Amino acid sequence: MAESRLWSSNYFAAVMAVLACILWGSAFPVLKLTYAELCLEPGDIAARMLLAGGRFLLAGLMVLAVQRFLFREQLGLPKRQFGSLLLLGTAQTGLQYYFFYNGIALVSGVKGAILNAVGNFFVVIFAHFIYRNDRLNLGKVLGLAAGFGGVALANWQSGDALSWQFSLRGEGFMICSGLTSAFGTFWAKRLGRSLNPVTVNGYQLTLGSLVLLLLGLPVLFEGGIRPTPLFWGLFIYSAFLSAAAFSIWYTLLKYHKAGEITIYRFAIPISGSLLSALLLPGEQLTLSIWAALALVSVGIFAVNAWENRTCRCRGE
Repeated sequence: MAESRLWSSNYFAAVMAVLACILWGSAFPVLKLTYAELCLEPGDIAARMLLAGGRFLLAGLMVLAVQRFLFREQLGLPKRQFGSLLLLGTAQTGLQYYFFYNGIALVSGVKGAILNAVGNFFVVIFAHFIYRNDRLNLGKVLGLAAGFGGVALANWQSGDALSWQFSLRGEGFMICSGLTSAFGTFWAKRLGRSLNPVTVNGYQLTLGSLVLLLLGLPVLFEGGIRPTPLFWGLFIYSAFLSAAAFSIWYTLLKYHKAGEITIYRFAIPISGSLLSALLLPGEQLTLSIWAALALVSVGIFAVNAWENRTCRCRGE
């Protein structure tokens, strides 16, 4: 009961939501540093899938171990829910991170953090068709315009002359990652109504990781990758941030309306861009990136702030 009251607190929810977003934001430079440490080339798809699969398998096992041995909770699930969890894991972990891991290999960490925010806008658009009480309105449309404008601006490369920079396997994959993430958000909220959201997270991470590991099998037959001490540090941190951030987010979705916590997702592109510029050699925040970052952040804030205002006016 005390735990429910804590997670239901708006102030606590705000702190935890921002913490989860900062953890997610740190994934951009950490992943780029991992690729550099392993000397992975853009074409090393199987190696990246093995890396992703191992990360999320460890993250899933972390979550389930904490649930079982620290909180003494049973991990059994109704058999009828297995298919739903498999679908969630395939979308939220398997597909999303197939696109993410391969897309981020071809774009900068700063740019990837901005492009990844497109998933938030897909959620708003899809919610219009899924929920009767979550329709598009003027505030959301303006927020979407600002957000997509920022995503578009991030693809303009400044130099001697402005030029459009977009490739299907780079920027396109980052947008596909956001699309599958949006699907996972709705499915996770649905499952969280009847199941423990943290347990749902543990199973979806574990099941989704198996999809990625299957895609990475060719690397194992070729001798695998050559890990270093720095790699292991980055790898374990990557698994931890996924376990912690997803568990926090799924728990918040259980106790709050999606719009009440999604408003804080503007912290992901901000923290991801700042950390990438700080930690990655050769990356910097140009004027166009600052403008894109501002538009995306305003867009995320606007679509959710308007939704919260509308709910209060309806007395929800």
